Amino acid sequence: MQHRIVVIGAGYTGATAAGRLAKRLHGDDVAITLVNAEPDFVERVRLHQLAVGQSLKPRPFSEMFAGTGVALKLGKVTGVDADRRTVTVVAANGAAEAEGPEYEELEYDTLVYALGSGWNDHGVPGTADHAHEIASRPGALRLRERLAGLDAGQPVVVVGGGLTGVEAATEIAEARPDLDVALAVRGGLGDWLSPKGRRHLRKVVDNLGITVHEETAVAAVEAGHVTTADGTSVPAAVTVWTAGFAVHPIAQATTLEVTGTGQIVVDRSMRSVSHPEVYAIGDAAMVTGPGDKPLRMSCASGVPTAWQAADAIAARLTGAKVPTTALRYFNQCISLGRKEGLIQYVTADDRAVSAALTGRLAAAYKELICKGAAWGVANPAVGTLARRRRVVTEPVRNGSEVRTAA
Repeated sequence: MQHRIVVIGAGYTGATAAGRLAKRLHGDDVAITLVNAEPDFVERVRLHQLAVGQSLKPRPFSEMFAGTGVALKLGKVTGVDADRRTVTVVAANGAAEAEGPEYEELEYDTLVYALGSGWNDHGVPGTADHAHEIASRPGALRLRERLAGLDAGQPVVVVGGGLTGVEAATEIAEARPDLDVALAVRGGLGDWLSPKGRRHLRKVVDNLGITVHEETAVAAVEAGHVTTADGTSVPAAVTVWTAGFAVHPIAQATTLEVTGTGQIVVDRSMRSVSHPEVYAIGDAAMVTGPGDKPLRMSCASGVPTAWQAADAIAARLTGAKVPTTALRYFNQCISLGRKEGLIQYVTADDRAVSAALTGRLAAAYKELICKGAAWGVANPAVGTLARRRRVVTEPVRNGSEVRTAA
């Protein structure tokens, strides 16, 4: 029997892990199934571009994984039973499914949990009803439609001063200079950057005409305005909420050991500390880097965890030594519209150093990084045949032979 590997979630981490496993393991020995609700790969780091009307290159999984041995199952994961080793999946078109049941259970020998994260409204009143998010493609498309319907001069407020908020505010202001764009920041604008980085960010923001509300916490979102913690009302025909991410809730409903925020607790090989047949990667995992600091939720953090998990699974199945690679940061790549960028160089534990790349060269660098990340996901078959290894077997107590479980 083939060793059944199920990967749930096909963002940067899940798709990367599935492709890397196909490179490492022989198709006769393993069956790799990738479960995702959408048939196309979503470049999450470009969703602010989609929101302002730009077109993104289609990347269908059927083409990306053609000939790799990875089987794609379209459907929404609604549950994981970590004790029975099953995943419950609802068909992508739900009750409209022409044949067969509306849902099914997939059995696995090894599970790669990569369901990632979505937006986090932090329980702020009115956010779910009146704010827009760009953590998902449907959210970005809804914002796109709303922005397209705004008349000149109408106010747009972006809440959140992190990477997503800064990229969203500058993209909107560049694409729609006729709108009144504001950015509400809990601390200072770019307060995590180096002095050079902060100066450049402020310069770009000023040139784009963005109003920055610093040291400002948003306490409520309503139709037509947001209310700050000190009671100030800020006009907002559209509110874009970018104040952090929350992990998918499914893991917290399982018997997997998770943190208070719902991230799965893993060891250095991305293996669950409570269920060794489960690996968690990307935003779904509590992973620590240099100085035992948790890695931030990002593509930059997630892809290396996918590499680590895939290599560890392949090593355990083939009887090889399990590799562990130190996870660290090198820079933060920030797009500031299509013409400006900021590359902030950082220490291994993600603290800004004095060096930073700015301007058009930084924008080109960020574009190269985005294209490289998408290329890495879209070309999982490169070098596949040369690297595949056979799964080993080992005797068990009843004398039968089974393939080693990861």
